[in-house]
Amino acid sequence: MLERVAGAPGLARRLRLALLPGWERVALRGTPYPTLRRRLGVLTPGAVLRPDPVAFARLTAYEGAEYRLVPVRVARLRQAGGGASTPLWARAWVAPAWRAGAPG
Repeated sequence: MLERVAGAPGLARRLRLALLPGWERVALRGTPYPTLRRRLGVLTPGAVLRPDPVAFARLTAYEGAEYRLVPVRVARLRQAGGGASTPLWARAWVAPAWRAGAPG
């Protein structure tokens, strides 16, 4: 789905595993879609990606006005060894806190 929405075949191969400390993945209230909510002590698995400007614009349009990009600090995982690497800054699409529902 990522590649179709972004209009970028092969984009999913550029995903890199990462851990997001201090945030949990929850359902967007009233929908089947996910969002993130701050929660101390939680470590949420996910992935990071650096899309080109066209793919980024398409992904932003897909996420819609409900989500905003929030700076987050992530730890990328080493693909072979599995351990965490040096933390880096990234951005995550997050809905307003009042829209965050139960953990998904």
